[in-house]
Amino acid sequence: MSYLLAKDTVNGAEGKVFITVDGKNIEVACMRNITTNADIQSNDMRVIGTRKIQDKPSGVKQTGKGNVYYGTDLFTNMVLQYINTGRMPEFDIQITNNDPATTVGSQAMVYYGCHLTGSVPLSVLDSEESMLNYDFNFAWTKVARLQAFNDPVQLGD
Repeated sequence: MSYLLAKDTVNGAEGKVFITVDGKNIEVACMRNITTNADIQSNDMRVIGTRKIQDKPSGVKQTGKGNVYYGTDLFTNMVLQYINTGRMPEFDIQITNNDPATTVGSQAMVYYGCHLTGSVPLSVLDSEESMLNYDFNFAWTKVARLQAFNDPVQLGD
């Protein structure tokens, strides 16, 4: 039986996030976490002559969410631009996992045509918090993998 070595699990803090907006490539140093999802949509398919209900994929909803420490104007500027001009800025996000302690190497994914969704706080005060942060949500239209992980080294018994 083969198994994954603990040293080859990827440390979630080892990596970088870059956002490209209006031609500017910005490393987001205040990012606490970020996750992208491809939610496969499907429909039930019923056929006369059987009680079986089949499932047919019909699309994919492409979303993401993250959390940043409060104090960056990046997302505030996007919201204000939308409020003042009616134009929601689009941006691209590149997420790179790069844990040098593993044998799996790095993975780099880029998400194109992103825009903010949901609520983005413009001002925050909270006497209970010593490090303000907030969640943000976004949708994306295209994805590309720039670099894939290597297969991990597996040991057998």
